[in-house]
Amino acid sequence: MISFQPTEEQEIARDAMREFARDVIRPVARDCDEAARASDDLLEQFWQLGLTSTMIPADHGGAGEENSPMMNALILEELAHGDATLAMAALAPSLFVKPIVEQGTDAQKKKYLPPFTGDKFHGASLAWIEPGPVFDPRELRTEAVRRKDAWVLTGEKRLVPLADRASHFLVVARHGEERTRLGAFIVDRKAPGLTVQAAAERNLGLRALGAHGLRLEGVEVPAADRLGGDAGLDAERLLNLTRAALAAVMTGLSRAVYDYALPYAKDRVAFGQPIAQKQAIAFMLSDMRMETDAMRLLVWKAASELERGADATRASLFARSYAAEQSMKIADNGVQVLGGHGFVRDHPAEMWYRNARTLGVLEGAAMI
Repeated sequence: MISFQPTEEQEIARDAMREFARDVIRPVARDCDEAARASDDLLEQFWQLGLTSTMIPADHGGAGEENSPMMNALILEELAHGDATLAMAALAPSLFVKPIVEQGTDAQKKKYLPPFTGDKFHGASLAWIEPGPVFDPRELRTEAVRRKDAWVLTGEKRLVPLADRASHFLVVARHGEERTRLGAFIVDRKAPGLTVQAAAERNLGLRALGAHGLRLEGVEVPAADRLGGDAGLDAERLLNLTRAALAAVMTGLSRAVYDYALPYAKDRVAFGQPIAQKQAIAFMLSDMRMETDAMRLLVWKAASELERGADATRASLFARSYAAEQSMKIADNGVQVLGGHGFVRDHPAEMWYRNARTLGVLEGAAMI
């Protein structure tokens, strides 16, 4: 039996995030986009929500008894309804924390999780994306070579969220005799040979995410800091967690576009009647609502399979691919509904359009 009714706990969390997104995130989203940076004060407010600490089990000092992808998907959609970029910034530390919680050794959990259980924001991130016109998350150029009791990493990474505030990075690289296996390596920001690009990347959208590039030139990582130790990395699981997360973000963004365009269309009068009564506009709005609901169901399916520990590759890929296509279409329609107002900064439609376009080509930049 399939149930679409959230639990009482999920309802409470969703309502709280919806209120926070409305009262805190939405009012500052434009300023953060213009500044290309989320303020320190805003990140501290995000931290007080416990979004990261609840991912950490209580026996490791966290506030969570279990890590729920479904709960996180609900939260991420609500935050993204306020602003997609800031939602991703809010959960950026989880890109580092969640893989350690799920796949790290006991020693890695004891060593690296405690800083994320405190009262102050602590940054860390995942470095997966690489430069180039086409990025395949399984075909990486960054490589790790084993030398005695250490791994030596060489390569470049792009679009690393909040890299300027991160104390550590989880760097995904290929390794093994044929250099075909994927591994993740915990790299200290101060490691010799690691360079964090000083200026944030100037991207079309998600400007406030503060994404930076990394250069690794012979960075030596202790063998004990290879995620999972001898068991290694379950890269497919990690990739599926990021795909479902990005789909949840795009669902929240799409809902925001619809919720803004609908009342505008009802209030905007042209040729003697509200444009919402024009057939072309009405059909457009109807499609926006239907596709957003469909995106949500695909996210929930993927999150449910991830929560059960099933192979969620197909579900997460479907969710991400469908969301990437439809959120771009919805954002474009939102601009069209607003007409000339869709292209000016007095309204958020143009910002949402830029964010939707950027989200559609990302991998590994958010996690549930």
